[in-house]
Amino acid sequence: MTTGSPILDFTTIPDLCARAAQAYGDDVAIEDAGVAISFVELDRLRRRIARAFIACGVARGDRVMIWGPNSWKWFASALGLLSAGAVLIPCSTRFKGTEVAELVARSGASMMLCVGEFLGRYYPDMLDAQTRARLRAIVVFDGARQRETAWETFLARADAVSEAELDARLATVGPDDLCDMLFTSGTTGHPKGVMYAHRQCLRAIDAWATRVGIRRGDRILVIPPFFHAFGYRSGAIVALMRGAVLLPHLTYDPDEILRRVAGDRVSVIPGPPAIFHGMLQHPRRARFDTNSLRLGITGGSVVPATLIRRMRSELGFAGVVNGYGLTECGGYGTMCSADDDAEVIANTCGKPFPDTEVRIMGEGGTLLPAGEPGEVVIRGYITMRGYFNDPEATARTIDADGWLHTGDVGWFDADGNLRIEDRLKDMYITGGFNCYPAEIERLMSAHPAVGQIAVIGVPDERLGEVGKAFVVLRPGTSATQEELIDWARANIANFKVPRSIEFCQSLPVSPQGKVVKDRLREQAR
Repeated sequence: MTTGSPILDFTTIPDLCARAAQAYGDDVAIEDAGVAISFVELDRLRRRIARAFIACGVARGDRVMIWGPNSWKWFASALGLLSAGAVLIPCSTRFKGTEVAELVARSGASMMLCVGEFLGRYYPDMLDAQTRARLRAIVVFDGARQRETAWETFLARADAVSEAELDARLATVGPDDLCDMLFTSGTTGHPKGVMYAHRQCLRAIDAWATRVGIRRGDRILVIPPFFHAFGYRSGAIVALMRGAVLLPHLTYDPDEILRRVAGDRVSVIPGPPAIFHGMLQHPRRARFDTNSLRLGITGGSVVPATLIRRMRSELGFAGVVNGYGLTECGGYGTMCSADDDAEVIANTCGKPFPDTEVRIMGEGGTLLPAGEPGEVVIRGYITMRGYFNDPEATARTIDADGWLHTGDVGWFDADGNLRIEDRLKDMYITGGFNCYPAEIERLMSAHPAVGQIAVIGVPDERLGEVGKAFVVLRPGTSATQEELIDWARANIANFKVPRSIEFCQSLPVSPQGKVVKDRLREQAR
């Protein structure tokens, strides 16, 4: 087995799929819930789905949303819509109707593919009339009801479009065209669409796969959701590129993961540290066969050296890697190598990608030498094309010299490994998910008892960090911690819900009237 890709000429993701069919043939590309799809079959399937999209009126450059958990239909649909020249808009399954409505409006999505029954509810029922009116069709993968289009009905529409018509459309899709927009809320509290193009996406994935050592024939259990760069790019697309088997996973449960490792002979698991903590803490872990495990890929949170050692000694991973990246860079930036020692992997984020500049910038735009802390800035092909329809936010993030300002404080050690110290922004990471206090504050302010709210991240042994809210109640109202948390769980994504709430008479503010969150962090400590 080799770590390099036989597919060297990266142009577009549809072209990658066609080349993978030629390179890997009848090897299994996806195994999911009893369904096995070869690389040749996947290529045929994405072409049929693309013809169905064209039959539905999807034009080149249209935005199409996918709202569902990891599955073969999710990934095949993404390949199909990209083959029709559309732009993928992934949507979190944790979002509630209000959040989805905002995402549809901001992205300009004209069509949606959606899960049906999931986690005890029928997802399309969360869509309001205004959101439905924006969408030309809502296709439901399984169990469609009368108001939505069934998956089988959608696929049947492909018969109205010839293969020649599809080839003509594919010929218009170029390597510098947008392939997707992953929305990130940032410090403004409103989601911003990170525009990413085909060739830069594939080039970054190839560099990442080479660094961590993904091989042909690897069996990759993808637990991070496909609506996240980690799951979609470093799980699904990398499997397609390297000839590995994609094993989509629905929901995080340590018992089920250990069962799948044993039953599906999993060799690679990408995911945040919480996944591996859960596996290690399972009371019956020793009963599961984990001998197939070869590579653990983590990041997005603090990774203790003890965890790296236990992943190797107790779970049997031959290699464990850690990295640093952000959505604005496709999810990438720096990465350790599998043969680095545990201290390097635990305490650093590795070295920059090839052909990418990662530097430390001080005040006034001065680039600092190794050993001096400052803001991490990135320049090169991996940086986004900008935020969708938001040139002002783009200009605030990417300066005139092309440096993308991450808002993170770090420094380089003598070996050239990046070490992250702190964040300039308020964002914190819960179990691998970025949480933006401004957005959470905005959403929770809709509660009738909340007069003022400030959210910070506080340390958590299992998830890395969790939210803590400081709330000033409106005069004449009352609420308990339990009531506010229950309300938040019903109205916003679960990972954004603060795990604790402290009520106070007022929030500390600066002379300019801004909440001084450093004082809240000190209070929390």
